[in-house]
Amino acid sequence: MNSTGGNADGSGGASSGDCALPDTAPRPFDLFRSGWETEIGDGFPLPTFSPATTRDFRVKSRATKVGDVAITDLHGASPIRTEGPLNGVEDQVRMYVVQRGSWTLRAQLARSEQTVSAGQFLLRHIGRPLHFETPPDTTAKVLVLPAAMLKPLLGERQSITGSAVSAEVRLLVAHSNMIYETVADLGSAGVHAAHSTLIELAKAVARQRVDDAEPRLAPALAQAAKDLADSHLADPELSGTMLARELNVSVRNLQRAFAAAGESVSAYIRRRRLEEARLALTAPSGRLSVSELAAHWQFADSSHFIRAFKKHYGRTPIEYARSTMPVGN
Repeated sequence: MNSTGGNADGSGGASSGDCALPDTAPRPFDLFRSGWETEIGDGFPLPTFSPATTRDFRVKSRATKVGDVAITDLHGASPIRTEGPLNGVEDQVRMYVVQRGSWTLRAQLARSEQTVSAGQFLLRHIGRPLHFETPPDTTAKVLVLPAAMLKPLLGERQSITGSAVSAEVRLLVAHSNMIYETVADLGSAGVHAAHSTLIELAKAVARQRVDDAEPRLAPALAQAAKDLADSHLADPELSGTMLARELNVSVRNLQRAFAAAGESVSAYIRRRRLEEARLALTAPSGRLSVSELAAHWQFADSSHFIRAFKKHYGRTPIEYARSTMPVGN
């Protein structure tokens, strides 16, 4: 699902809901609700949103379903609040991973509430429906998971909170993001595998440890390491050892996960650094020199950088930069 005023086609991006719409055009919230019903279905009904929320609904979202698991990514430029009667029973486990803003859960009549702040996650068994509220500029991932497989791991606690950058959460987030990209092309066996891995990773969050030797987790482990590497490409300490330490896995199992995808850890880091250097060479202004690029992207010296660049792109950095210059310059 894809919404803010535009599409409900299951793709990853979202169009802006801030533009003026003719009176006959569907409201952004109506498009969101239609997309949800199309992509997620009756098994995961939407709650009742406050009129203020539906009137000023500036939310980008995407959602998908894998068996009895629903995944939603949401960024709300406007505040979101649900209200109204809360009836019935919800025997579900939900996980909230908040990147920005906050997510507050509360019962209809209870005085207590629980808030997940930016950089935190909450894994909680939901026995009865709860209202939720988010302030403007909240970004979060929400997973609805089967209670039968996860509730026993929560025990008397009923909920677990912690850092959103823990190894277990990083792997779960990486795998759920991969599902968005692949679910449309998966056959029944692929859907089953994706679902099984989601459940195993959710169990790892509940146990607060991951079995990095589990073969089913290799793709998620490799993707989580790639995501982490991409945010540290200019770091001189970036290596397979550093990634394994941050993800709380063994170097050997991390290397195995990369090998299964056909690329070593060091090869991935070098390729991504070369890609970023290539983009810098074509920047319209403020271009760095070859020696500055080599230093910034952690190559031993200019000669090593030039050789690696030519081997990868077939031209030296200067030749590549000249080939991208507009005619007449």
